[in-house]
Formats: sequence, C-alpha cells, structure tokens
Amino acid sequence: MNNSYIKVPESISFKSIEEKDFTLSSSQYMDLIMPNKNFKFVRDFLSRPLKRSDLGAEIGSINYISKSPFRFLRTKALQPHTYLPEITSETAIPVTPKAFIKQNLKAGDLLISKDSNIGEVIILDKDYPNLMTSGAIYRLPVTENKYYLLAFIKHQIFREQIDFMVPKGATIRHAKTMFLDCKIPLPNKNSKETVKYIELLTQAIINKEILIKERHHKILETIESELIQNQKKNSFKFEYPNINELKEQGRLDTGLYNQEFKKWNHLVKNYKHGSKDLLSRGFDWSRGTSLEKNFIKTRIDSDTYHKGFYELVLPTNISQYGYVDKSTYIGTPTELKTISQGDIIFGGEGFGKGRTYVVVENSNNVATNYHGIRIINKNNNLTESIFIRCFLAFWRAKGMIDFIGVGGSGGHCAPSYFHLIETPLFNDFKQNEIAKLYYNAEIKYKTSNCNNDNFLQTDSKYNQQVGIYQLDKTAKKLKEKLDKAIDNIVNDKPVKITFDIEN
Repeated sequence: MNNSYIKVPESISFKSIEEKDFTLSSSQYMDLIMPNKNFKFVRDFLSRPLKRSDLGAEIGSINYISKSPFRFLRTKALQPHTYLPEITSETAIPVTPKAFIKQNLKAGDLLISKDSNIGEVIILDKDYPNLMTSGAIYRLPVTENKYYLLAFIKHQIFREQIDFMVPKGATIRHAKTMFLDCKIPLPNKNSKETVKYIELLTQAIINKEILIKERHHKILETIESELIQNQKKNSFKFEYPNINELKEQGRLDTGLYNQEFKKWNHLVKNYKHGSKDLLSRGFDWSRGTSLEKNFIKTRIDSDTYHKGFYELVLPTNISQYGYVDKSTYIGTPTELKTISQGDIIFGGEGFGKGRTYVVVENSNNVATNYHGIRIINKNNNLTESIFIRCFLAFWRAKGMIDFIGVGGSGGHCAPSYFHLIETPLFNDFKQNEIAKLYYNAEIKYKTSNCNNDNFLQTDSKYNQQVGIYQLDKTAKKLKEKLDKAIDNIVNDKPVKITFDIEN
C-alpha cells in the first residue's frame, strides 16, 4: 500500500534543517497529515505504564535445541497479513527447559514488536504456557477498547507514524517504546456506536482466523485418523536401503530411504481401500508462465487490479492453511497460462514449496508463475481436487514433501517427483467430509440486515458451517470494510455502520 497520509514538501528552510540538528534524511522533513485532531496516544490506551516485565527476554542461540516442549517466539511470528501469531519451526524455536522464562501468556494478550518489523502487532488466540517472547516483543497491558487499538495499530496510519519515527533506511531498526507516542484517532460523529463497530469488525476477523487454524488442524487429524484406523494386517518394519532400491530410485539426494518417510508411505500404501500415486490417480500438471522480463518482455506490476491485468497467485503468497494471503497483478501483452476451477496450485520451490491452494470458483484471468505448478484434475471432480489439496497439506506437515524433493525446505519438489506422492483412496463420504472443512458451497453469507447488536451472533453461526476458503474470503471482505471505516475516522468523516458484503 502506498503512503496515503504523507505530505512531501517541495522545499525546506534552513531553519527547519537547524531544528532537526542538521539531519539531511529526507524522511525527517515529511509531514503526516491527519485531518481528525481528536486522538489519543497509544500509551493512553494502556491500563498502566509499561514495565520491564512486559518485555520478553533474550536467551542466546546456545539454548536453541531441536526438540522441546518450551519455545522462544521471534518477531517473525508477527506478520502484517494476520492478527494471530504465525507459529512455525522458524518463528517459535525449541529451547532448553533451563533457559525458558515463564511469562504466562494468555488468550487475548496483545504483543507488539519494537525492533526489526517494528510496530507489527498480534493478539494471542489461546493460552501459551510453554511460550516465551524475545526481547524485541512487548506485551501491552490493555483492558478497554483493546480491539479498537489493535485495528488501528494494524492500519496504514500507524505504520506511517512508525516509519516517521524510525527511518526505513536504518540498517537495524529499533523503536524502543516510541510506538507509545503514535496517535490513534477517535470518531467525532456517533462516537460510541462507531467505536463498537470497529471493535466488532476486528473481533469477527479474529474469530475467522482462529477457526481457519482449527479447520486446518481438523483436516490433518481426520486424514491421520482415517489412515491409522483402517490399515491392512501388514505391519511396518524399517529396513535400510539395499543396492536394488538405490538403483530403482536412482537418487542419493533424497529422504526417501529414511525411517520417517517409509513409515508414513507404508501407512498410505497399506490403507485398506488402496492407494494410487498422484499421476496414476488421474492428475496432470503444467508449470505457470515464466514472468522474467527476458521472457515476457514487457510487464507492469501493481498491488491493485486494473482492466486487462492478470491476477497472480504466487506460491510465496499461499498460506500454510490453503488460502492466498494477497494477490498481486501484472499487465503484459504476453499471453499467460491461466488457471481454472478445480486446479490445485502447488509451490514447487523455495519458501512456498509444497504450499497448496485450490481454485474452487470460476476464475478469469488468474495466473501463477513458473514456481507455481498447476495440478490439473482430469476427472473434473472438485471435491476430489479439494481432498487431494488437503492430503498434500497433510503430507507437507509430516515432512514428506521435503523427503521427496531435493534440498530440504529451501529446495524443490518438481513434477518429475509427483509419481512418488502416494495418495490414499478414501471413499466419497470421507473425501466430502474433509473437503467441507476447506470449502462448503452450500452456505451463503447473509449479514446485510445485521446491526451492532446481532452481527457477531449471525457471523458466528455462518462460521460454524463453512470451510477455510470461505472464512478467509469473508475475513478479507470485512477487512476492506474495516479499512474504509478507519480511513473515514482519520479523515474526520462519518462511518456508515453496515455489515453487508458480496458473496
């Protein structure tokens, strides 16, 4: 998003340079324009002043270990696209019990980063008794209007204020507690109901994000349970590879021979209703178009849609939960390969390796890049496509995509290895049960008649019936309404309290 509240002066006076201690950094001379002069500072929302005990601790990498019930949360877990912590092996590192510092982190706690990705904030979705935060993260003591404050810290107006205080050009950015001096504008018109409206939208988005994580874990649990409970009599026995197995695979750069891979692969092959590899099952593949300038010649990149542009679904923007964090757009006279309903987009390389997304609705002018492998279901069965996407997510969570591919988490899993991806032949009932956790086409979002008093109840009823795709889609629509409402407050305009969104 471009800065929308920053004014760049055409000239500066010697006096202003003198006032800035002769600093010539251009960012020091920009002005932040906020028409609404009714505001509080972030510090005014706190129930008490910040203490040293609100800040996390540094324990040193010497205390990092491969496995432990205790983990150390890094600032990387606080991301702009989500209100919740992103808990992964890279963001929450196992540490020795001796080094762990108990912080008693609770559901509803607000965590904000003071260094690195300064000003990123999240809210905890549950209690985390075995988690401690780094020395770059503060826990904010907030009791009243917590969701109002959270919504504004997530908004561009807060980000621009932080960038003023801590120039982006700094090699290492440290904000200390300067974020406490950021302004949070308050509505002047219909104040009480508007504040409530902002909080309701924020709560609704958070509720959906929590349920997305729950649906994801339910998908993984359901697949694992079905596999384990429906095995043939053959038991698994691990054996080291012999020369014939090495000749058959023709590879040494692989995890195909280790015990973990063989155990899970056995569970699929030993499933009582049988199994087939991805290609034998009736799936084909096609790489996305290379978007390098030497191939497509002319390209215009944009964060917003323009007529005739392609929408890009890139593997790096696919969430681990199976939705697209954000789309980008590209204008080019070169005809790009487009994706169709029922296609699975599979990240072939790098950070997005093994991440998957299903095109569940008719798409028009949507493309991916060379790293996005389009897995095509020749059976034209959307439920099966969704099930296979869910199984690939399960396989990735078990490390199987890394074992099959080359180069670990930063390597690649090319289509030439797809014949090694064995998939269980779950019956239609079980496939449908799993697919509905990802997408339920039968349910429509109906909140046009809602108000501040009944919206959360109506929204919650909808949430219980739908899958990850629809939870994300409606959350994004609510974020658009929230951003518009905050823009109006910043610009001292009235906020229309309405909950209707397009399905």
